[in-house]
Amino acid sequence: MAFPTIKLPTRPLTLKRGVISTPLAYYFSTPILLAIAVFMVVAEGPGILRDYKISQNPLVIENGDINGSCKTRKAVFTTCEVDLAYEHGGQRYEKDVEIMFVDFHSGDYETGLVISADKPDLATISLGLDMLWNRIVTLAVFAVLLGGGSLVMIFLALRILRVRGQLKHPAVLTPVPVEITAVDNKRNRLAITYADRVSERKTKRVAFTRFEAGQEPIIVGDAGSNAVALAVWHGDTSLPVLLDDRLERIEMTEQERAEALAPILAAASSAGGQPMAAPLTAPAKKGLSFARRLGLFFLVLALIVGGFFGYWLWYVTSAPSQYNSPGMDINNMMPEALNRWGCDQLQKRFGDGLAPFGCTAADYQSWK
Repeated sequence: MAFPTIKLPTRPLTLKRGVISTPLAYYFSTPILLAIAVFMVVAEGPGILRDYKISQNPLVIENGDINGSCKTRKAVFTTCEVDLAYEHGGQRYEKDVEIMFVDFHSGDYETGLVISADKPDLATISLGLDMLWNRIVTLAVFAVLLGGGSLVMIFLALRILRVRGQLKHPAVLTPVPVEITAVDNKRNRLAITYADRVSERKTKRVAFTRFEAGQEPIIVGDAGSNAVALAVWHGDTSLPVLLDDRLERIEMTEQERAEALAPILAAASSAGGQPMAAPLTAPAKKGLSFARRLGLFFLVLALIVGGFFGYWLWYVTSAPSQYNSPGMDINNMMPEALNRWGCDQLQKRFGDGLAPFGCTAADYQSWK
């Protein structure tokens, strides 16, 4: 779709300072997300590493003391804090153990005291070993989502700073239509988020700006439910700059401003004096867009698939028994190649017993 545009002088022009703004959310959300990610890795990482070492050569302590409890939050996240005391090799040990995992279990947990036969000072509870892969997947998901989100926001903030530095120098300006995606009006000042989605470039770069009191963007049409306004590319910068309706953001003469705005006024006159688009107002808050909902759906789906795969991997490689009901069902649903590999892992550890469901031969007892 073609939109009315302006004709700017061909010489390098300078834009006023502050025409590209950094969203306030970047200042407090980024350190919070990064701090939470670091805290989770520091809090849970050493315990996971300890339990992984123990799982390589575990030794159950029958006469150890276990004092503690597990609490489930939000019906999903379970945390256990346990004090362990035991004797081994004529030496007494006392350890504090904390674990976190995702589980939909309701009721009490049964657990025992397990140490490393190689390093008896490493101790944990058997529940921690049973949920080892669950804990690894949970920590990895949170670290990627929170840490990755903060790194993305840092990258975007650095890009904004780089663009603001480039805007200090004159450059040739190229007009471009942009889609306005969000508007906020506070104290008669518009704060606008916009994206290059409707131009020939279609970089889909999103930027944020704040107008002075009384200023408005140049609205030239609409793209579905969003208004389309005029912006300019400043040389080879990576973000477009949204223009105001009097072109005061560009440093040039009043005559040049009038000549530049002439095509816009002519387009309005040909439309019978009617505005080319509805007045720009702050839209009412609405739910997530279809694209965001679709992205959220696939994110949840990926987490579910990752959780199932992680549980299956724990079952076939680390479960204390081959007769784990969810594990048997998941292993049975796996593709033939993965099911065969999983059964081979189970048979290595439990080959002396009967095969579990999903790994049985035609007699439903022996290993296939």
